[in-house]
Amino acid sequence: MHALRHARVATSVIFAVHGAVTGTFAARVPWIADHVGVGAGGLGVALLMPGVGALLAMPLSGRLVHRFDLRALTRVLILLWCAALALPALPADVYALCATLIVYGATAGLADVAMNAEAVLIEERYGRSVMSSFHGYWSVGGLAGSAVAATATGLDARIHFTLTAVALAAIALTASFWLLRHRPEPTLEEPPAFALPSRAVLPIGLVALCAVFAEGSGLDWSAVYVRDVVGGSADVAALTVSVFSISMAVARFAGDKVIQRLGPVRTVQVAGLCAAAGAVTVVLAKHVAAAFAGFGLLGVGIAVVVPLVFATAGRIGDHPGRSLAGVAGIAYGSGLVAPGILGGIAHLTSLTTSFIVVTALTVVMGLGSRVLRTPEPASPR
Repeated sequence: MHALRHARVATSVIFAVHGAVTGTFAARVPWIADHVGVGAGGLGVALLMPGVGALLAMPLSGRLVHRFDLRALTRVLILLWCAALALPALPADVYALCATLIVYGATAGLADVAMNAEAVLIEERYGRSVMSSFHGYWSVGGLAGSAVAATATGLDARIHFTLTAVALAAIALTASFWLLRHRPEPTLEEPPAFALPSRAVLPIGLVALCAVFAEGSGLDWSAVYVRDVVGGSADVAALTVSVFSISMAVARFAGDKVIQRLGPVRTVQVAGLCAAAGAVTVVLAKHVAAAFAGFGLLGVGIAVVVPLVFATAGRIGDHPGRSLAGVAGIAYGSGLVAPGILGGIAHLTSLTTSFIVVTALTVVMGLGSRVLRTPEPASPR
């Protein structure tokens, strides 16, 4: 049990490091755009590339999780992810930036699947829900990375990214020695080298799609919504993203106890109601306070769904890496298209109509909760 507690702390650190890399990059996107000399249109295309890279790489992760010891694999991939942070600050033109962001996204996706496989293993050993807290640490890491980056805006991002990558790699490397070792049973057939989501994973992936789409709407459009629809100032609008992100982080730390009490299905049903209520509040908001409350409720409602989706997928079949990769691929795909779809709807109609679509997706998320029923125990791995 002592080793298991150490492994849980170590995995929490790995999740926080992964989130910190993401938050660091996101906060310095304006510097990267200025350095490359790209406008809003070119930047929008470039920022699609991490999702493309992740989608291309994730189908390979099932084979990697099957073939290599999980502790060693997670260690290597999280270190590659830290090293990849240095890449986006190097290009001098948009084409090179797109190429580096594909590599950046591919390492993100592979590390994501490996650390979630480690988290599923720890949750199995505990015999109760602990996955939500891991994703809570990812949120904390993202907030910390962006906060530190905000204080380094006067520093050349090439220096900032390199120093941050080295520091985060050192933290991740140290923590990785306490991760659990695990290899699948040698009698299990190896999964395909490039495995698409299985039929059993697709319904779970649909729930993930709805949750990640709503998450992307909150992260990418909440500030714009408060500024353009509600009439808040630029400073107040920027604060909306923090309200949304902090709400998600707090809910994820509380999520495991809620899941233990209500079970996965009931939890997602309640979460869907909460998220839908938040999205409706956003649609009806006439004042900044109401918009804050709406985005806060939306963040709370979707916070535990993605951790539950990963935990459920990791218990399906004999190859958890393949199932995790399938769900993660669908989730990343949703995150990839969400900003563009919302922007397109807003262009054709209004941003308020876009959030009516988000409301509908949160309802679908709650109605799809039954696919997260705890599966029958699989054969020992």
